[in-house]
Amino acid sequence: MKKPVIFCDFDGTITHSDNIIALMKEFAPPEWEAIKDDVLAQNISIKEGVGKMFSLLPVTLKQQLIEFLLEKAKIREGFAEFVSFTKEEGFPLYIVSGGIDFFVHPMLDGLVEKENIYCNGSDFSGDTITITWPHSCDDKCSNDCGCCKPSLIRKLEREEDFKIVVGDSITDLQAAKMADAVIARDFLSEKCEELQIPYFPFTTFYDVIDHIKELTGVKS
Repeated sequence: MKKPVIFCDFDGTITHSDNIIALMKEFAPPEWEAIKDDVLAQNISIKEGVGKMFSLLPVTLKQQLIEFLLEKAKIREGFAEFVSFTKEEGFPLYIVSGGIDFFVHPMLDGLVEKENIYCNGSDFSGDTITITWPHSCDDKCSNDCGCCKPSLIRKLEREEDFKIVVGDSITDLQAAKMADAVIARDFLSEKCEELQIPYFPFTTFYDVIDHIKELTGVKS
């Protein structure tokens, strides 16, 4: 069969909860709620919404934000074993995340190589945090995604790849539509059912390992 390549989300997939929402609840003034509601109602793009939310936070909070997440955020069970499994089998693993570099990189340090992590950037040179967008949409996407997962898949995939997408939310849906196999939980699994996209459910990364073994014929 084709060679498996895995595109895995971060917030709510590798971690148990959404780290941007956790930071806003803890540190942002009340205005962040209206911005979040506008994003969910699709009145503004995810890119615009995330940029606006972080512009509410002063740059002096940087270390507090990182320490808060390193203490509070929980990595989903089996993730370290999953990374080891992909390395043992020679399956490329890319983390494609709408999260921000200043917390994604510290949380994955020692687990996933930086060059395999694709997420949004940050600029702390002003008074408030500015989000940067090194992986924005290519000319085939007009959704103003911020970190555009379909664009990244188009950039990273090869013709001989069997594309596996692992995710949990609306930001993973367009990537799931491009995948050869989808491993989903939470909102993404609901959308897959609604749109009749076949998927494998997961709770932990031990489930993800089992599904990939089933898909690829790898023996335990």
